[in-house]
Amino acid sequence: MGGKHIVRFEPVGIEIEVDEDQTILRAAAEQGVMLMHGCKEGQCASCKSFVLDGEDIDLDRYSTFALPEYELDEGYTLLCRAHAFEDLTIELLNYDEEMIRSGLPIQERTAEVVAITPVTHDLRHLVLKLSGPGELKFFPGQYVDLRVPGWDASRSFSMANTSSRDSGQLEFVIKVYPGGLFSEFLDTELQVGHQLELSGPFGVFTLRDNPGARLVFVGGGAGLAPIVSLLRSMADRSIDRPATFYYGARTRGDLCFTDELRELEERLPQFRFVPALSEDEWDGESGLITDVVRRLEPDLTGADAYVCGPPPMVEAAIPLLERLGVATKHIYYDKFTTTGDAGDSKVLEAGNL
Repeated sequence: MGGKHIVRFEPVGIEIEVDEDQTILRAAAEQGVMLMHGCKEGQCASCKSFVLDGEDIDLDRYSTFALPEYELDEGYTLLCRAHAFEDLTIELLNYDEEMIRSGLPIQERTAEVVAITPVTHDLRHLVLKLSGPGELKFFPGQYVDLRVPGWDASRSFSMANTSSRDSGQLEFVIKVYPGGLFSEFLDTELQVGHQLELSGPFGVFTLRDNPGARLVFVGGGAGLAPIVSLLRSMADRSIDRPATFYYGARTRGDLCFTDELRELEERLPQFRFVPALSEDEWDGESGLITDVVRRLEPDLTGADAYVCGPPPMVEAAIPLLERLGVATKHIYYDKFTTTGDAGDSKVLEAGNL
């Protein structure tokens, strides 16, 4: 352990103690302060902030796309890569007052693999059962880091279930990439009965308390996992808000969880599931999912939007939703990126932003 310093966040007036060996983001999470973040690898800029007071900061490796050199010189930093070596005052550029004080304790746990089920040609439904007593508390929509056995590395995956309280289980939907450090291990070596180490929860892709707003979910690929978690939670809590889930896939064989999503339409009378295929002809919606949203939703003023999936889809959906009337601050997203963006030439893997 290194020395400890006080970091104060403005304009919210929250102070935390940060060890020099920790990133500021990690220290905040361990103390129940939920700062806006995504990849935790210096790629996405979700945690970009401005240093108001103090200079002695070291940064772990990061992408200059997330923090260009001129911004670093001006005083900006990435909380997920920043280590404090003196007391600091930091201005949060992106924060949610409703969420910031609601963080859950970060846990380090071990879990046993109880099921690995192919749900499409490249998506796997992974179910883990926590070892030892006690649940891992998380909010629907959050994720954990799964450590890759034999490597000093972890990958981030969203839970598809809503709680581990009764079953002690965590569910994931993971996309398999050729050469993916975790996903290739999942597909070729991991077996039922094996143990995995994990830490979490992380993430701010959670349902906001805005009962008067319509909900629009836009997803693709493994991005359905946190959205399914949110929808299951809504059904369990009888949150009957107008909601539509637009899910994009290439072919019919790329669709999964459709039976459950149709059942959720029965449990949530104001919910609709709208899948769309971009490469198959069928009786349902066709085309890119953003084109389908544009065609079916001429006005989304006042809605809350949740977007999760691969970067091209997310990057196309956000400006579209803004043009359709969704306020920027009411667009919540998880962008699945590759670790190659941070300079890792070997690994291609999905992680949450």
